[in-house]
Amino acid sequence: MHYPRRVSNVKRRRKFGFRARMRTRNGRKIINARRRLGRKASILAS
Repeated sequence: MHYPRRVSNVKRRRKFGFRARMRTRNGRKIINARRRLGRKASILAS
């Protein structure tokens, strides 16, 4: 049985992963904002 909206992890990583973020200027802004927050805060925020 195939569940609805089953996205492959490869596609997900390519779209939203670290390297996809680093590819664009705004993506890099997101990464830097998360780095400024720190690990503990970013877990709470998500």
